[in-house]
Amino acid sequence: MDDLGWLSTISPDHSDFIATLKKVTRTIEVLPPIETYWAFPGARNLAELKGMIERRELVQAHLAARRIHKMLADQTYRHDSVSLEEERQAQLSRPYFEVLIVDEMSASEQEALRRRVQRKRSVDDDFVFNIVIVPSFEEALIATLVNFNLQAVVIRYGFPFRSQNHHLIASARVLDELNAGFEAIPESERGPLLGRKIAQLRPELDLYLVTGGNAEEIAARMSETFRRVFFGEEDHDELYRSIMCGVALRQRAPFFNALRDHAKRPTSVFHALPLARGKSITNSNWISDLERFYGTNLFLAETSATSGGLDSLLRPVGPLKLAQESAARAFSAKRTLFVPSGTSTSNKVAVQALVRPGDVVLVDRNCHMSHHYGLMLARAQVNYLNAYPLNDYSIYGGVTLRELKRTLLYYKHAGRLDRVRLVLLTNCTFDGIVYNVKRVLMECLAIAPHLVFLWDEAWFAFAYSHPIYRQRTAMGSAVKLSAMLQDPDYAARYEAFSAEFDAEAWEDDERILNTRLLPDPSKARVRVYATQSTHKTLTALRGGSMIHIWDQDFGDKTEEAFHQAYMTHISTSPNYQILATLDVGRRQVELEGYKLVQRQLELAVSLREEVSRNPLLKKYFRFLDVGDLVPPEYREANVESYFDEEGWSNFETAWRTDEFALDPSRATLEIGATGLNGDTFKNMQLMDKYNIQINKTSRNTVLFMTNIGSTRSDIAHLIGVLMKIAGDIDDRVRDLSTIERRIHDKRVRSLTLEQPPLPHFSAFHSAFRATDPANNMGTRAGDISSAFYLPRDDDTRCEYLNLLVAERAIAGGRELVSASFVTPYPPGIPILVPGQVISTAILAYLSALDVSGIYGYRPELGLHVFTERTLALKVQKSSLSERGGAY
Repeated sequence: MDDLGWLSTISPDHSDFIATLKKVTRTIEVLPPIETYWAFPGARNLAELKGMIERRELVQAHLAARRIHKMLADQTYRHDSVSLEEERQAQLSRPYFEVLIVDEMSASEQEALRRRVQRKRSVDDDFVFNIVIVPSFEEALIATLVNFNLQAVVIRYGFPFRSQNHHLIASARVLDELNAGFEAIPESERGPLLGRKIAQLRPELDLYLVTGGNAEEIAARMSETFRRVFFGEEDHDELYRSIMCGVALRQRAPFFNALRDHAKRPTSVFHALPLARGKSITNSNWISDLERFYGTNLFLAETSATSGGLDSLLRPVGPLKLAQESAARAFSAKRTLFVPSGTSTSNKVAVQALVRPGDVVLVDRNCHMSHHYGLMLARAQVNYLNAYPLNDYSIYGGVTLRELKRTLLYYKHAGRLDRVRLVLLTNCTFDGIVYNVKRVLMECLAIAPHLVFLWDEAWFAFAYSHPIYRQRTAMGSAVKLSAMLQDPDYAARYEAFSAEFDAEAWEDDERILNTRLLPDPSKARVRVYATQSTHKTLTALRGGSMIHIWDQDFGDKTEEAFHQAYMTHISTSPNYQILATLDVGRRQVELEGYKLVQRQLELAVSLREEVSRNPLLKKYFRFLDVGDLVPPEYREANVESYFDEEGWSNFETAWRTDEFALDPSRATLEIGATGLNGDTFKNMQLMDKYNIQINKTSRNTVLFMTNIGSTRSDIAHLIGVLMKIAGDIDDRVRDLSTIERRIHDKRVRSLTLEQPPLPHFSAFHSAFRATDPANNMGTRAGDISSAFYLPRDDDTRCEYLNLLVAERAIAGGRELVSASFVTPYPPGIPILVPGQVISTAILAYLSALDVSGIYGYRPELGLHVFTERTLALKVQKSSLSERGGAY
């Protein structure tokens, strides 16, 4: 639709008038077929515009094009029905949406339907909607993907599969799996099939079926897909009201509404919170500026009441309960819990609820620090898994399936597979590495069908809103896997697999590692949890987080433990304003999440493209692509870049097939050629000089993230700033003396070619290693809890060693063991945990880090380590306990 901007350039006074007119004519030929998927401008308005151009009524066409362009840019078309002849007053109080009608209709029938819908409008309606009519299965799916204004789809009667519109966008990619055999599907089943497909692509849309067949029978078997099934033409008014009510249901934010109503009530406060109703401010002579800054409503809504229309977060029965149920619907969870104190708290709640003392947890050693502390508090036996390293950029990737399967087989051979309770992974990582979640679930459950999975999706809250992202979310994968395990076709597929992959094959580790395993549908349990930093990538106040649950055993095994863990970590005085924004953020996800995430993607692509083609920018900067961050052995699609001249096909294909994918909205910029390290570039350039905020850096990269709040102006500003930085560096380097040039080149070489190797997790010291009583052999898992608490009651058990002394001690044969967490920030990932052996690789990495702070490491003192005597006594004590039969 932005192509309409060309039309506003038409003027006979232009010297390049003929060339411009030809360009506009080509554009106007292309647009009408595409515009059939939107109500505005729509095919009719563009046909009128095309007629003006063909008749050379260029002044009128110029004015019409400008009007359309302005209405699209200002979005005034969203507030009422408009045409080129009659631009009505925008009704800003009534949100606008569009409804897709799927039916093969003549032009006169379409016009009659539009008039009928307009006649049903009332000034009392909460919303205004227009209709988009498409005649085929293919075009219905394309419209579903490209029209972000859609809120409902009405599927009517019979319609063909093929489209006569030859300008379909990416139809082959969307429809490949349906092409075969579609024509053989009975006409009565095409509507239900289309409904199921749309529900997979856009689960937030309300679907309605109008059928001339057996409406009762279809309603009985399709109630999960369609909100209502109508017979023929008998209930036009009910269909209209159903559409309005369906959108109203998603627009409703029960807790936000309750809090807003509470703020309007004349309430006298005789409990805690002098700040409630803002009275401690209005009665003050010194702090009135607080109210001027924040506004009155913030304080009117401040309360600790759980009655009078509000609710208790710890035992919700009213609007908070409804808000959490709405969030579960939006993210396809069986249960959702709000957490107003961040995902660090959500992680600790989930770990405490799911892990019992002594349980083995398989965890990415690069997970967020909150997991390490949670595992310590839960007294888990922790087996740290190594992610693949990207040494050139000082970035860790993900834990490979091969590593996961190999570790599970280790416990299986040791006879301790039943002790492995939880797999804990980060999806997606800070740098945008995303797992093939469904495949991880399937292959792990094939070996250990009892496993529980906890996915830290702190940076992935937005993903469920988009069909390409959704397939790699924890909840999206749990939904698909649960349905698959109940499908008779999968049972037959598993039988064929198990016949080929027999008992002998299960004794061959290498064959297991090289085979895509299938879980036994009679044994595998789908138990999936996800923690989500809603405030990081969706609309919520800082600290707003959610826990999403898809656990078919939740009620029997985990619900009470979850409640107790929730009570342990959640404040009895939660911030209601944060909870209200979680409720509203969910509403936004359901009503416009797809549109916003698609824009987020497009902005990231435009940023990458501009840097890659600008001569000055690409001299000093380069955005890393999937080929840089995902090694080829994990890219089945063999795609180096997601976007090319042909569009987004690589993105869709790779995200469907590869073991690891890259979130394109995470734009990691390589800056080594500037001679500046990441921390200096972030603080002295971006923040101090240009007021651009970022979070994550490495030695030679900085990370930019687009989000649903990003704008084209933001992207333009960032590009302008990068141009200024590149220009300044170019000028400075040009004027360097010979000696200065040598120093500069050495810095560049260090940042681009001499990165210190990223250290793997070394090992737990034998004093803190779990022991298998069956064979008295130490295992890979470690007890970080005992290592964490051991120094607490006697500070003589530990000492501090600076990095140089530590290096000499290791060279002399001493085994150094960390007594604390050591966590560089950002990104907040521990490089050492209590009880871990300190290796020379870890010391080298710590020495090379260029970050503003390393928690747990005090430069003036050094590393906090256990004394040799403490370790010897701990080993001796553990040995005595084991001989006594203790585990």
